[in-house]
Parts: sequence; structure tokens; C-alpha cells
Amino acid sequence: MLSKEHRLTRKAYKTLIADLPDDELEKALEQVRQVTKPTKKKPLQLTAKVKIEVTKEQEKILWILAENCRLIHYFANKERKEWWDKNKHLPKKKRDKKSKPTYNKQSAQLPKLKEQYPRYKQNHSKTLQGILKQLEAEYKSFYALRDNGDLDAKPPRYKGKKYFTTMHYNQKGFKIIGNKITLTHFYPTKKAEKVDLAFEIQGKFTFTGKKVKQVTIYQKQKTKEYYLSIIYEENTLEYYDNGIYQTLDLGVINLVAATNSHAGKSFIIKNKRVDKYWQRKIEELQSKRDHCKKYYTKWHWYNNKMWKMIRKQANQFKDYQHKISKKVVENTRANTIIIGDLNVKAMSKSKKRDKKNDKSKHRTMQSTGSLGRFARFLTYKAQKVGKKVIRISERDTTKLCTYCMTKENRALSERTISCDCGLVIDRDTSSSGTQMQRFLALLALSQKRLVVRQRFVKDLRVFRGKFFATHSQTSNESSSFTGVGRTRSESNVNKTFFRS
Repeated sequence: MLSKEHRLTRKAYKTLIADLPDDELEKALEQVRQVTKPTKKKPLQLTAKVKIEVTKEQEKILWILAENCRLIHYFANKERKEWWDKNKHLPKKKRDKKSKPTYNKQSAQLPKLKEQYPRYKQNHSKTLQGILKQLEAEYKSFYALRDNGDLDAKPPRYKGKKYFTTMHYNQKGFKIIGNKITLTHFYPTKKAEKVDLAFEIQGKFTFTGKKVKQVTIYQKQKTKEYYLSIIYEENTLEYYDNGIYQTLDLGVINLVAATNSHAGKSFIIKNKRVDKYWQRKIEELQSKRDHCKKYYTKWHWYNNKMWKMIRKQANQFKDYQHKISKKVVENTRANTIIIGDLNVKAMSKSKKRDKKNDKSKHRTMQSTGSLGRFARFLTYKAQKVGKKVIRISERDTTKLCTYCMTKENRALSERTISCDCGLVIDRDTSSSGTQMQRFLALLALSQKRLVVRQRFVKDLRVFRGKFFATHSQTSNESSSFTGVGRTRSESNVNKTFFRS
């Protein structure tokens, strides 16, 4: 007969996989196969944001070039919208694909447009092509949302004349020498009157010896400041599976709840809720602004002050998330980090029967970036040092008891899970432990050889023993629970930070 520990491990293995729908299971298996599958080393593309000082002559030229790009965007978007209005009521297969505007068709018309309207010759060809590429990407996203049943999705809007149209120089049209970058343009046509668009790159960024892929120039509408967004390639360390894994449960109250596979230990990092500090001040200013006559001096004074606070709140969030994501990546022995594959857009949408607390949760998800933006920070920082972040479904990880696998609906306010099996544990720590068990179960399922699959099932059993021994005050070899579960505080985490 199987021992109690073996029976629980077999139940965990079956339950964690059976709970997933077929599409989520296949998607998770594709991600898990990347762990043991050898991958080719690819350079990492990073983006540097650089503030530039623009003279009045340069600003005048930039606005002329941006207006040309805006007009190209307007006519290309108009053509696409007319096609969509004619075909949106038809099924996808019956739409007129021959007359459908695409990037290739519209970019092929640029030489004729330049002959017909000489003003477009003032721009480098890459900036006009970049506008069409950007529009193509926006429509691809729009069509994908509509095909997936999102009827609220709307086609891209036209660009306003009073806003600076972002210009992209892709691969050509720019030159970087030392800390100076020069953008190519052809306005005015006389060389004697021509003003160079040359800017000093200030700060810590240096691009000597690096392959620059794209340069984008844009203006921040609120501050009227100009920036360069420079995409460049950076060599990374090669990833390999060292057999040590770490799962992260991302959230709003707790930014990170992590569990490792080799020691079964966990830690929690609280989210720095700067929005609670700034929200009251922002709402107060917004109320005062709305009581003023629109666009008058006092209205502008309150509006500028309000947006200054919003920018400060966003910068504080980003700074904290950058620091924590860097610590998580650098202070773990695991080469593979597992996070939940969450649909943040759907989670942040309000529903008809939402209570006041639910609406506050939705607003927090939209403004703090605790899930989406933090996951992106974590992904590129991990790739930079030769580690990998994979995403698997975390469906029902909070509902399942991480020990006995009993499913139970739990309110969001229930921060401590108390199960009939005797387990008392923090909600996010439990979710992180369940996610680790699901990953190990998927890792076993993804293996074709029976011997290798059995080895990973054994790893799942070993992890369960270590995890429950760590999170019970009094435990024995069978990992029974007779006390309250405990989690490590943030202050203790910062001292050792998962080096065990």
C-alpha cells in the first residue's frame, strides 16, 4: 500500500493538472518545455530613454517633419477604417481580403505620394515607413481583440494636429558618434539654410560598441520636453537549467510572495502603496480644478500641479518595482523563475455587482502596474543575467489547499488560509507553494521518457516535505500540521534574501 505522503503527492499531481482547461494546459506545457529544451543565445534588446535639449530652430523643423508623419498616418488610417466599416459585419472568412489595406500595400504608395506632394520628401523615408508599421501593429492588436470576442475594442484614432507625432528612425537615418546623435532630414532643400538635428546624449548612457536598432523622438505633452528612445542590443549570459526553481505570486497587497524548490522556504515583500498617499491629494486638487472656469489661469495652475503629483506617483512606483525586481533576480540561486499567466486587462475591469472594495482593487491594478509592469521588469532583468521567466496558469491556486488539495472559495479579505487538514498559512504563500507544485507536475507531464517523468514526480514529493516542514511550527517526517503556519517578514528577507 502507498503511504499517506505518496497518496497526497499522487493526488496533488492529478488535481493540479486536471484543474486546467485544455487550452491553458497546452499553453503552460509549451512554457515548461522551454526549461529543459536547449535555446539559442539571442542578444537582448533594451531601451534607453534620454532627455534632449532642443533649440527653437530645431523645434520648428521637428514640428514640420512630425506634421508630415501625422498626415501620412491620417490618410492611411482613413483607408483602413473605410475597409473595416464595410467588412465588420461579415464573418472573418468572408471579408474582402484583396482590398484590405496592409503595410506592404501602403508603403508601396509612398514613392508616388512623394512625387505628387513634395513636402513628404522633407522626411527621411524611415520615419514615414515607421508610421505605417506602427499603424499596422495597432490594427493587428485591434483585429486580435475583436476575434477573441472583445466587442469594446475600437480601431486606432486619428492623431491631433496640436500633438507632436512620434517619429521612428529604424536602422537608418541616424548617426551616433561618442555622446552625440544626429537625425537625418531634408528640410529646407537648400544646404546653406539647413539646420542639423544634432543632440547631446546626457547622463550615464553610452552606446559605443553597441548595435543600435532604432531611435525614436517624441515629446511629453504635459511638460513639453523632448526625449529620445534608443533601442540597442546587449549581450546576455546563456541560460541553462540548474534544477533549482522559484515561483512568484504577484499581487497588490503583497508585491511578491516567493517559494523556492530546493529548500521549500518562502518570503513575502509588501507592496509600497504610494497611491494611498497620493490619491487623496490628487482627488483634492482635481476637485478644486473642476470648480474653476475651464482653461483659465487658475484652472491651469491646479491642472499642472495635479499632473505633477501623478507623475511623481508613477515614478515612485517604477523606482520601487525596478529595485525589487533586481533584488529578486540577483538574490536567488534559481535559474528559472515561474510567475502566473494573468490577464491583467480582464482583472482590472469593473463588473456590475462590484462592491466599493472591488472597485478600489480594479483602480489599483490599473495604476500601480503591480502585475503587468513588474512582470516585464522581472523578465528582462532575468534574461540579462542568463535566467529565464516563464508564465503558467495560476487558476484556482488560491482556492486549493496547498497540502490536501481541497478546493474552497475564499473571499479576498481572507488573508490567512485555515483548512480542515490542519494547515494554517498566509494566503499568498499558499498560492506560491501551490504554483510550485503545479510547475513540478507540468514538468513531469512534459517529459516523454517514463524514468525522467518519475524523477520529477519524486521532486514534487520532496518539495512538499520541505515546504510543509518549513511552514509548520511543529512538524514530523509525515509533514502533519499542529500549529499556525509562519512566513518570513520583509526585514528578515532583506538580510538573507533566499540564499539558502
